[in-house]
Amino acid sequence: MELLQEVANISGKAGLYRIIKPSRAGVIVETLDESKKREMVSANAKVSVLKEISIYTEDINHSVPLGDIFMTLKEKYADKVEIDPKSASPKELFEFFATVLPDFDKDRVYPTDIKKIINWYKILFANLPEAFEVQAEAEEKE
Repeated sequence: MELLQEVANISGKAGLYRIIKPSRAGVIVETLDESKKREMVSANAKVSVLKEISIYTEDINHSVPLGDIFMTLKEKYADKVEIDPKSASPKELFEFFATVLPDFDKDRVYPTDIKKIINWYKILFANLPEAFEVQAEAEEKE
């Protein structure tokens, strides 16, 4: 999921953004939705690149990259992730996430984290499906 290097979450803003190019004042991003709206994000904004995010497991010395979580979601659910993160209880979110990553650390992974992961997956699946295909092609070449 090399395309995750180009996708970011910006603190305080909803959705995901494709990083277009850096500039002196910050970075130019484009929304990952139908509008494809471009904007400048200041250098002071907290921009988290999805490729650099990983999820804690019960083994303190091990975490799982977000890309692996997304691939597992695709294998198990494709576009049919039926849990609604907005209305699901924390218990339901933890039960759902345990089907994706059974040994996630329930003390360090919060319900809000799981909600974000589900929402991000849905956005990527709908608007950047090639992020999932690249991984499949790389595995076929090996």
